Amino acid sequence: MTGAKTDKKATSFRPGRRFLTVPTEGWKPYVLLTIFCLVLFLPGIGSLPPLDRDEARFAQATAQMLETGDFIDIRFQDQPRHKKPAGIHWLQAASVHWLSSVEAREIWAYRVPSVFGAWAAVLLTFALGSLLFDRKTGFAAGAMLAASTLLILEAHQAKTDAVLLACVLAQQLALARHYMAAKAGDGPPGVGWSLLFWLAVAAGILIKGPLGALISVLTIAALAIADRSGKWVKGLGWLWGLPLAAVLALPWFILIGDKTGDGDSGGFVMTAITTDLIPKLLGGQESHGAPPGYYVLTMLLFFWPAVFLAWPSLWRAWKERTDPALRFCLAWLVPAWILFELIPTKLPHYVLPMYPALALICAHSAIAVLDGSAPWYDKRLLWVTGGLWALIGLILGGAAAYLPVHFGAETSWHTWFFIGFALYLLATTAAAMKHHVMNEALENSLISGGILTAMVIWLMVAGFQPMWVARDAARAVA
Repeated sequence: MTGAKTDKKATSFRPGRRFLTVPTEGWKPYVLLTIFCLVLFLPGIGSLPPLDRDEARFAQATAQMLETGDFIDIRFQDQPRHKKPAGIHWLQAASVHWLSSVEAREIWAYRVPSVFGAWAAVLLTFALGSLLFDRKTGFAAGAMLAASTLLILEAHQAKTDAVLLACVLAQQLALARHYMAAKAGDGPPGVGWSLLFWLAVAAGILIKGPLGALISVLTIAALAIADRSGKWVKGLGWLWGLPLAAVLALPWFILIGDKTGDGDSGGFVMTAITTDLIPKLLGGQESHGAPPGYYVLTMLLFFWPAVFLAWPSLWRAWKERTDPALRFCLAWLVPAWILFELIPTKLPHYVLPMYPALALICAHSAIAVLDGSAPWYDKRLLWVTGGLWALIGLILGGAAAYLPVHFGAETSWHTWFFIGFALYLLATTAAAMKHHVMNEALENSLISGGILTAMVIWLMVAGFQPMWVARDAARAVA
């Protein structure tokens, strides 16, 4: 009787009534996740100016490619830009060519590859969760990743990270298929899975160098150490896969080497290593240094709104690490996370390739609670994580209300809307947590939290005209 009252009381606090209990068969999850991504990723893509200097430099270098017709050498104004390979510039150039024009200088056209990369990453997370666990877990994990503040921000920027994330997820999907087949006592899966792995590795190298491949290497090493065996890795087809990846990725490096006067591609590679990679490993490059623990702290904001599940779920996953699916997720998450915590140069998006693993762990734990196969989380731990979650929600809602006034913008209905929406978000999720109703807690946090973040970007940040001094400066010198 008490349970019935609790359910009735909790269900009155929900903006999405059946978000996690929709049918997960067939094409419906893909459609629902796609709609969710459209709601979160598209608002503000055209009205939001470049968010940082890197985005502006990526877009300008792509524009110069289109203007000069030189798609090999990457240049920013009159200087070579030898930091990242040309893959992202090719994607941006194709987007601008088909959807806009280089003369229009419309930033949204340069951001389209990032939107597609983020969308593909969400769908691949669903596929990976379905492979490792079940389709309901995959659906929840995809929604958590889509709603995360960091992915929403990266989808709004013309940079490499959202596209790289899609490449990493394709690699990890193929890797997980091989690993789970070995754990089930089956032989290696079809050659298509190995082909997917090596194609994704090659694409990742052309987008951001060896970083994507490093994630898979660390995952394989961690699994081999934990299992005391790595024989299953032979099924990836190294004898033909490595040459294939090299054939796909190396031509550009050879051509850029010729362009820079060094036929063995040392010009670009050595410049990238000496001016970009090594400074990041030795110190905080461009004032971006931070001590270890930085990513754990910033996860509170950038994995929001699903972050309230992170620590309880990680604790359970570690206790159940003998489960092959959870072991794979931990092998993906932990070694790479520790490595990035130890590197002196830190930026929030560096750990984005590990967020899908975190989302899968959280989704598995939440669905286990939802299905009744696991008890509710420790109350003390949940109060701490839930309290931090609520604090971030208040900060986001409060910032959306305060910043327009601070920067001299006119007060409008936006201000009161965000105050009310933030309070509603906190109240609904707190009520669901209090009454131990996981379905409502997830629905309220993901739908309301994700939409709140997207609305902050769309309605508020894009409207802070006093913040975007570059526009006024451009008009002044025009």
